[in-house]
Amino acid sequence: MARVRLDDPRELASKAREIRKHIVRMTGSAGSGHPGGSLSAADILTVLYFHEMRVRPGEPNWPGRDRFVLSKGHAAPALYATLAEAGFFPISDLTGLRQLGSHLQGHPDMRSTPGVEMSTGSLGQGLSAANGMAIAAKMSGADFRVYVLLGDGELEEGQVWEAAMTSAHRKLDNLVAIVDWNGLQIDGPVQEVKSVDRIGERFAAFGWNVLEIDGHSIPDILGAFDDARKAWGKPTVIVARTIKGKGVSFMENQAGWHGTAPKPDQVETAIAELDAAAEGGDS
Repeated sequence: MARVRLDDPRELASKAREIRKHIVRMTGSAGSGHPGGSLSAADILTVLYFHEMRVRPGEPNWPGRDRFVLSKGHAAPALYATLAEAGFFPISDLTGLRQLGSHLQGHPDMRSTPGVEMSTGSLGQGLSAANGMAIAAKMSGADFRVYVLLGDGELEEGQVWEAAMTSAHRKLDNLVAIVDWNGLQIDGPVQEVKSVDRIGERFAAFGWNVLEIDGHSIPDILGAFDDARKAWGKPTVIVARTIKGKGVSFMENQAGWHGTAPKPDQVETAIAELDAAAEGGDS
């Protein structure tokens, strides 16, 4: 299937709503999964796969493709929904989330799911993997770019900062990290568990180009990826302020929805809210 590129922010917002509906239905059907952090990342993934990245859904291993690593691997429903909407595999496969024999396991598996570049789940390791991909591109003269999505709670992992030092040392201007800064992790507010405030300043101290945006503003996300392409000689981090559970009122800013699946009646309520937002033109 040929890649579908969307340039209109309204079309991208509409696509993000469809991805959110898949996330709610998938986790509800499975009775497990991580809806909160998946919903917070939906707009970022939508812009990546439907505007920014160079991919061929019908040829997932095409050598010239851009690479994406979901370092916060528990947000797999968001990645699966995006890949399905992009055409990497049938949308009907989404009902198999976390089922025996399905290629859509609780965390991404690069060996079985088309479009998944890296198996992830143990937090803190995705940036290291992305570094390796970016370095490989530099060494081989390839022009593909590498994107990695981290959670803010994930920044508590020491390996992230070892990797961040490497990214800058190797001048990986073909690497873009995005921090999904929703402020909550499974045990509560990140600021209370182990504060990672001043995220931009921390990356800047390691030599990164830093951009800070509203992670639910499609124009902001589009602009940040454009700006990242202008950074030479250093990696870029996009610090994206987001809302955990974004789009579903009873999930928004609730740490309890980090790893709790909605019940059938809650799925219906959530879908109705997302449909109402579409009818109201809420982007």
